[in-house]
Amino acid sequence: MRRWLSIVGIGEDGVEGLSPVARGLVSGADVVFGGERHLKLAVSLIRGEAKQWPSPFSRAVDEVLAMRDRQVCVLASGDPFFYGVGSVLANHVAPEETIVVPAPSAFSLAAARLGWALPDIALVSLHGRALDRIRPQLHPGARMLALTSDSEGPAALARLLAEAGFGGSRLTVLEALGGTKERVRSTMAARFDLGEIAELNVVAIEVAAAPGARIIAYAPGLADDLFEHDGQITKREIRAVTLSSLAPLRGELLWDVGAGSGSIAIEWMLAHPSMRAIAIEARADRAARVRRNAAAFGVPELEILEGPAPHALAGLATPDSVFVGGGASEHGVLDAAIAALRSGGRLVVNAVTLETEAELIARHASLGGTLTRIAISRADSVGEKTGWRSAMPVTQWVWVKP
Repeated sequence: MRRWLSIVGIGEDGVEGLSPVARGLVSGADVVFGGERHLKLAVSLIRGEAKQWPSPFSRAVDEVLAMRDRQVCVLASGDPFFYGVGSVLANHVAPEETIVVPAPSAFSLAAARLGWALPDIALVSLHGRALDRIRPQLHPGARMLALTSDSEGPAALARLLAEAGFGGSRLTVLEALGGTKERVRSTMAARFDLGEIAELNVVAIEVAAAPGARIIAYAPGLADDLFEHDGQITKREIRAVTLSSLAPLRGELLWDVGAGSGSIAIEWMLAHPSMRAIAIEARADRAARVRRNAAAFGVPELEILEGPAPHALAGLATPDSVFVGGGASEHGVLDAAIAALRSGGRLVVNAVTLETEAELIARHASLGGTLTRIAISRADSVGEKTGWRSAMPVTQWVWVKP
């Protein structure tokens, strides 16, 4: 198979930082694709046609593929396969058709300047993404590198940290790494005062948490008061058991039917960055609340669908797991969930009313699965003494589709 596509990583040092192989691929190409900045950096080497990426970028892959009969070079920032265009093109072009010459990524350069070991820190791309994605990483003592979108990104990130109780965190802004305009400056999140920041920057964060800071623990069953809710929430102990029953696996899709506050879908997505979820909620005010909670927990990619089940379920992507926390006794909801599940998919239904419990008992009798009753008691004041106060018991049906 002819290697018609080369992907060359280029840094702020331009052609001076390219190896002889990389230089030859650029100068020998019939067509060179890249952003405006990339093409300017490599202008002295380009002998063929220089083509700037189209807008919107979604058309870029088609333009590259249309030139399969020519020698094409794609210029990328640093490592093309680290949040770069290389990963996009790899979905359409076989490795046997490509030659890739990476340069150091912005993360690698930042770690080298700071003396940080990359395996020991979190790497987060906020380029073109919501800043809220940083929230799950905010643990006391954590170190991370965040790639921002523009010159305003570091200040916006500092505001988010201060508002969440991490104003004492040390921020180091590393600009134009590897080039003649490289600059490294540090400040505190709560008193961020850096100006005239370059468009290309990475922010290093050394996390310090104040008392009461919003820390998102790694374990399922997060504290109820971390969520905004109107009482319609799967309580933390029940939520922990429910997540265990749903058994999230890498890259899977969950339907959270009757989402309420969205706590189940949110914790599902927190299990791993690859997780996906759709929260289905009939009430507009609760759907809006789910959206706010998703942002506050750093999973803004949670898809929220406003509408009543089962009608709202029609046409959705096939789920790997379905949780029904509300509306299970409504006509057609469980049938729709069962029909939609893939083979081997898990259905978990929680019931607190006798009517829904009766429905689950009947389903268990006809389809099998497991029935579990979960009862939680909490210590509470009884006059001047202390006693156990029981919460409403929950009956949980777990079923795996054959």
